[in-house]
Amino acid sequence: MNEQLKNLIELQQIDLKIIDLNNLIGDIPTRIAAAELPLNDSQRALRAGKEQLESLEKRKRDRERALDETGEKVRKLKARTSEIKTNKEYQALLTEIASVEKEQYAVEDGILLIMEEMENASQQVKAEEAIFIKEKEKIDVVTQKVEAEKTAFDQELAQLKGLRAEIAQTIENELYEEYIDLLGIHRGYAVAEARGEICQGCNMNIPPQLFVELKKNEVIFHCPQCRRILYYKNSE
Repeated sequence: MNEQLKNLIELQQIDLKIIDLNNLIGDIPTRIAAAELPLNDSQRALRAGKEQLESLEKRKRDRERALDETGEKVRKLKARTSEIKTNKEYQALLTEIASVEKEQYAVEDGILLIMEEMENASQQVKAEEAIFIKEKEKIDVVTQKVEAEKTAFDQELAQLKGLRAEIAQTIENELYEEYIDLLGIHRGYAVAEARGEICQGCNMNIPPQLFVELKKNEVIFHCPQCRRILYYKNSE
């Protein structure tokens, strides 16, 4: 086989591996983001639960203040009983006291309902916290695994780049520049196998006479359609 063609084939194989590794490394943030989706959902649920609990606590404090106010109002009304001089005024005062006490009881009932909601909300927050912790542990495992993979990818990539540099030096400048141009045009696929009179790069037919010649692998030929560098792989 033509030595330059042999080196080009090897260079293409290395470049394809480098492209794959770069894609794998580039996909790492997407993989982590996908793995974090359940954690993010859990975090939102936990935040919503805590906000609901805080809202209930505020409502409870507001009701307690209202209860203090109605209690003070009842005490002030009852303190006026010594000032009452007629039965009519006394009955009116009792009616007013009863009305305020009814309001007081309603506020107390409201506080009890809020406390019940708070208990449920507190239990829900605890459940969401447990879920969040589990999801966080899962993410920690995924992150460690991905970081280990990236380290391995980086090491392999460094080795491939070193080997690539050695092979690239063996290729004639003009031919190497042509190869680089084809890499850019065909998204990293510059050298293609010719199989059964078909270019495996563009799947177009290769003229029979050209196919006969390139099967010898003695001269560098290009696909008439896509201009990729062609080679024939012996089945032996």
